Amino acid sequence: MKDFNNKLIVITGAGSGMGRAYALEFAKLGARLALNDYDSKGLAETIELVRKQSQVELFSAIFDVADRGAMEGFAADVKTALGNAHVIINNAGVSGAGKPVWATPLSAIERIMGINFYGVVHGTQVFLPQLIENGEGAVVNVSSIFGLIGPPNHCDYSAAKFAVRGFTQALMVELHDSPISVHLVHPGGIATNIANVPQHQAFSNKYLSTPPEAIARYVIRGIRKGSPKIVYGRDSFKTRLGSNFAPLRLLNKLIWRDMRDVIDRSDYPLTPSTKHTISTSIKKRNAG
Repeated sequence: MKDFNNKLIVITGAGSGMGRAYALEFAKLGARLALNDYDSKGLAETIELVRKQSQVELFSAIFDVADRGAMEGFAADVKTALGNAHVIINNAGVSGAGKPVWATPLSAIERIMGINFYGVVHGTQVFLPQLIENGEGAVVNVSSIFGLIGPPNHCDYSAAKFAVRGFTQALMVELHDSPISVHLVHPGGIATNIANVPQHQAFSNKYLSTPPEAIARYVIRGIRKGSPKIVYGRDSFKTRLGSNFAPLRLLNKLIWRDMRDVIDRSDYPLTPSTKHTISTSIKKRNAG
């Protein structure tokens, strides 16, 4: 798809960051918008910004993308209000607990999988019939460079983003001979609201410097070119190279050296008896 004028673009997580940037960039191109976010204030701010720069048709809804019923209702309402979608951008996501595997509560993993992975599943499955009915369209699923590597203290976030990667690559194969293009986005170092989360402050200060507007424009170019994998942002190129070519043992060491000073290590073993310390931590968590 190359021309977005008067096309209907659905964007989840449009209340801030990349989602807001997608909305503003597509509005400049004359696209109609259907926007979602869980944050009513943030979504209202995005709508106000869109209205200031253009008068495109716009529909919005506030709900959690982890809720399948809410997503189905959103798709039905969008179709009634504006017609079939042409592009679905499954962008909504949240940051993880910021702890190592043994200290990450199961509830935190379930929460992030619900939003960051199942939100993508719901958006894809619910809107894909509209794209097919149109006879053209694009599915854009947002993973992360942490869907290319497994960094410390991001087991929940990384697991969800790897899941998005596998899900989307399977969809690419299934739709390879159709008029629906599928795009997997791996952003790196994007300056989003994660910078406002205290436990991620050091990480944010070191890595999150790429403006959301830059990746939004890059993704739009990728859709126009039909690029199946779109990797962009700070450290994204070297992360992609490392994940593709570096031996895993070496890659793990490099990741640790680069990130050890910006992660919370308060839950890490303080003695050589690593096995005992981790085992005790897990037993205490299970008992609780």
